[in-house]
Amino acid sequence: MRCVIARFPFELTKNGVLESMKGVKPEAGTGETVIIGRRHYPVKQVGQVITRQDRRDFSAAEVLRAMARLGFTCRTLPASAPASLPSPLQQASAMLGSPVTA
Repeated sequence: MRCVIARFPFELTKNGVLESMKGVKPEAGTGETVIIGRRHYPVKQVGQVITRQDRRDFSAAEVLRAMARLGFTCRTLPASAPASLPSPLQQASAMLGSPVTA
């Protein structure tokens, strides 16, 4: 399949992408991911491996569009829950070294 990523044409095949990503360890990622085999890869990592370009040269949307057209599953990772912050009373109590009783 012919696609354009960062203004450069590429002939991509599903088997070619699978071969390119073989042995590549997925980076920890947030946001958009592509499932290749059994692994979830960040979109920018996949784009960098298959195009051999710097990640700043292309957008995630370009790679997502190409991967979806090749039949790969693309997903958005849920945002992690923010850590609960202690209340001002708990912070003051911790600074003074005494436990808070509620």
